[in-house]
Amino acid sequence: MDNYIVSARKYRPVTFRSVVGQETITSTLKNAIRNQHVAQAYLFCGPRGVGKTTCARILAKTINCLNLSSDIEPCNECESCKSFNENASFNIHELDAASNNGVDEIRSLIDQVRFAPQVGKYSIYIIDEVHMLSTSAFNAFLKTLEEPPAHAIFILATTERHKILPTILSRCQVFTFNRIGVDSIANHLAWVASQEKIEAETEALHVIAQKADGGLRDALSMFDQIVSFSGGEKLTYLQTIENLNVLDYEVYFRLVDSLVAGNFSAALVEFNDVLSNGFDGGNFLAGLGDHFRNLLVCQDAVTLPLLEVSDGVKSRYQTQAHQWRPILLIRALDMNSKTEMSLRASRNQRLSIELLLMQLSQLNVVQEEKKKTELSSEPTKNIAATTTASQLTPAVPEPIKTPVLNFKGKPTLKTVSIRSHASVASEPNPNETADNQVEHHSLTEDFPNDTFELEDLLVAWKNYSQKLNDDGRKAMAANLTLSNPVLVEAHRIQYLVQNESQLRELDLEKTELMGYLRKRLKNYSIKLELIKSEMSIQTRPYTADEKLKALEEKNPAIKLLKQRLGLQLD
Repeated sequence: MDNYIVSARKYRPVTFRSVVGQETITSTLKNAIRNQHVAQAYLFCGPRGVGKTTCARILAKTINCLNLSSDIEPCNECESCKSFNENASFNIHELDAASNNGVDEIRSLIDQVRFAPQVGKYSIYIIDEVHMLSTSAFNAFLKTLEEPPAHAIFILATTERHKILPTILSRCQVFTFNRIGVDSIANHLAWVASQEKIEAETEALHVIAQKADGGLRDALSMFDQIVSFSGGEKLTYLQTIENLNVLDYEVYFRLVDSLVAGNFSAALVEFNDVLSNGFDGGNFLAGLGDHFRNLLVCQDAVTLPLLEVSDGVKSRYQTQAHQWRPILLIRALDMNSKTEMSLRASRNQRLSIELLLMQLSQLNVVQEEKKKTELSSEPTKNIAATTTASQLTPAVPEPIKTPVLNFKGKPTLKTVSIRSHASVASEPNPNETADNQVEHHSLTEDFPNDTFELEDLLVAWKNYSQKLNDDGRKAMAANLTLSNPVLVEAHRIQYLVQNESQLRELDLEKTELMGYLRKRLKNYSIKLELIKSEMSIQTRPYTADEKLKALEEKNPAIKLLKQRLGLQLD
């Protein structure tokens, strides 16, 4: 049986022209060779499988080629090129720093650098995974790297540039390799398939390219795996998603069609099928987010090139994208993202995702109801537009009496005036257009508006505070436990804060808090008003000066004694 060679090695680029997705770097290196501006040290950094070591070998081969072509490519015919192709070159030395990371290995390399090459002009030293070198090895390497012999060139490669010492970086020309695009990987896989005489579907190659996450070596490894799975003659889309454990495009297209129609029952059944096939809820949400993102990209011809799928799937995305308004897609993405972030902390992940699907199924339904309401409420708009500002002015809260501790510790009743920062926002706005008022009505009338008591409110408030405390947001939880909320009307809640700082912090949390209370109490008309107290709080003396002043006010003889004797505080 012949020795099998994996595609990542068999089709490894041997010229700058054959390198995939790094045209900027290869053109820079070729120009440096053409103009004889080859540096003494290079550092190639970037993700795995994007061509760092490959470009280092091609650069080493090209520098020593005796008959370069007009486009600065090795000839593969001279003695240097032949010895390189046969892995018998004495001018190119490779060191794996992952297993040779000590000072002794670097000292041996430094001793070897002093010898001139036998054939060719340069001795090239390629150090792979250079970030694995120890600090002492880096220090031993510094002087040689800064002032090497004229015939020595160092090419360092790493996936973790941040671990390289700044003194090393300053002595090298740094090239950052980018992740390879999906289309570039798919085209290269199609070329490899043609060389291997394998019939491959375009959708299957795009799935492999997306799964590879910018790494060509990973893509070729998955390609070999799926070819073995399929029998080696034909590579289909269904075989690819089955082998790579990827959810089919069809799942999300059917699911989103159900959401557009407002049929959450069909969406729940589709999600149940996904779980039955062994897929995780987190993977499902990630794919759903990508699907909504692709639909949003299709809304504008300018962003259409950002859609990295085959042409057949792209046309389906464009067709489905017209069924959604951009604002609804943005809301869907936001809801999906929040559910995905909170999924780990959820005790019932399936219920969290099913709740998301139910909410998503109502987005288009609410929008259609809004349009119908707008068309049938023109007289209402005229009445709302002529409403005077005096009719919409919110009532000022009455002063209340609150017990305050005086200096002697005896409680006294003081009149406290309060002013509301959020009450104006919660009442109808005279400057608000009639369209916005109608939209608010249409968005709330489809949701429950159950009545609730003060006891129900206090329980929900306490549960939300406990939730914040469990999430590590103890300061915000403490702000919600300073006092109890007050139920002013059937759906109007007031909460008293002590100072401006607490008011600002709770104002940022207000939207999430109202959303929680609305869901928990099943009343989507709930309004929350944050009210800052303007009471003057008398505090106990703390510093030595404050204590002395308090004693003097209590007993004037102490002040007279201090003046006569000339006493001072230490």
